[in-house]
Amino acid sequence: MEKFNLRVYGLLINDLGQVLVSDEFRHKHSFTKFPGGGMEFGEGFKETLKREFQEELNIEVQVGDLFYFNENFQVSAFNSKHQLISFYYFVDFPDWKNIEVNQHELPLKIEGEKHRWIDLKSLEIEELTFPIDKIVGEKLKTAIKGFQ
Repeated sequence: MEKFNLRVYGLLINDLGQVLVSDEFRHKHSFTKFPGGGMEFGEGFKETLKREFQEELNIEVQVGDLFYFNENFQVSAFNSKHQLISFYYFVDFPDWKNIEVNQHELPLKIEGEKHRWIDLKSLEIEELTFPIDKIVGEKLKTAIKGFQ
């Protein structure tokens, strides 16, 4: 059964010019992505993102503007019968210094997720696992150059 898989991700950038990423081990695979996940039936995009940040980081973010959505076909890395449609929003959390981040070995080798900050100026696109995240990472790097 082919179906659409709606995904919503948050771009949390702190005052130091760092973006929050999630390192995860799921389905026997390690990957690095932006925080967020799948939309559940009955949710809107911003509600999904708020729920995902609450579940993953136990924080309540303010969801801002839409930054990007993929316009091209992208098959899911985990199910070849799912077409991904991903939306990336800027999010804000003023108390970002209290977000639990970990020093951890990469790639993760145990089930779960850990978070870390990456300096946008030195972000290597290869650090991000999924094709759409790589596009977003490039666009973020380009955007911050305009504000320097």
